[in-house]
Amino acid sequence: MKLANAVIIVFVLSLGPFAIMGQLPQLLSRLFPFTRGLNHAYWAPNAWALITALDRVLLKVSQRLGWDLAINAAGVSSTSRGLVGDTIFAIIPTVKPLHTFVITVAFQLVFLAKLWIVPTYRSFVCALTLCGYTSFMFGWHVHEKAVMLVLARLLGFNASGDCDLLKHAQLHSLLAADNHAHFRTFTIASVAGIFSLFPLLFTPAETLVKILYSVIWGVVVLQSLGRRVYEYPSSKLMVLVDFAEKAYISGFIVLQTFVTLYPMLTTKSAMVAPEQEVTVGSGDVKVDVMADVASQMEFLPLMLTSVYCALGLVWAFLRLGYLYIRTY
Repeated sequence: MKLANAVIIVFVLSLGPFAIMGQLPQLLSRLFPFTRGLNHAYWAPNAWALITALDRVLLKVSQRLGWDLAINAAGVSSTSRGLVGDTIFAIIPTVKPLHTFVITVAFQLVFLAKLWIVPTYRSFVCALTLCGYTSFMFGWHVHEKAVMLVLARLLGFNASGDCDLLKHAQLHSLLAADNHAHFRTFTIASVAGIFSLFPLLFTPAETLVKILYSVIWGVVVLQSLGRRVYEYPSSKLMVLVDFAEKAYISGFIVLQTFVTLYPMLTTKSAMVAPEQEVTVGSGDVKVDVMADVASQMEFLPLMLTSVYCALGLVWAFLRLGYLYIRTY
């Protein structure tokens, strides 16, 4: 009851002034931006990023191989133009706000049902984290920065109730320090989530800082905690899973190298590449082919970052959900 009263009071104090001034419709339009599209300009690394990327792949493959598929002309450039607006798929049926709402609530009900059956503190913490995680995974027009709400929840709870700084840094939250399965889930979510925020710090001067800071954090937190909870895989399947997860995390080195070098390589190629003559109508026109290709692929580093991070965050979501249903 105290928790309910606290929530009600917060809602009244925060929304009351807007209701008195008659600004609730304007507030709701800001809180629920249904006209701004499924994805943000830089795709948040969630399930919709993978669906959007799949639509792009299917479109290109169908055009190359001549597949007889129904293509929505409005969706040919809708999802990759780098602008905020309605997201329309070319091949896959377009996702509507109602679809995201139904999927989000369906997943949250599964976790809340488990919480109803096992109403313990640790179960509450994990269910709360998964409900927030679900909103990030399947919400409408999710911003990339929203992943911090998931990571903060993974970091912010200390099951032992001890506020000692060292123990807090070693992440007692969500049993991450108690067993290897939760630790691996936390590691994948953290690495993918933190890397997905790198494009927000995009100047060359910030690149070295963000990389060094993240590496130091990983050594201090992940390496020390990993030694504490490490368990050798119990089956051949788990050996393969463990190898795949380590390979995935190592892939961020390759991705960061590509993201750093791609703008320099495309700019240099566009500068040194000769112009080619193509026939247009009755005359020949010189076209800078490399510059044209570079302009079309301008957002490739952002797309690869979003999709690669989405793979890890979706996997971590499935892992955490499975662990919660099976072990709590």
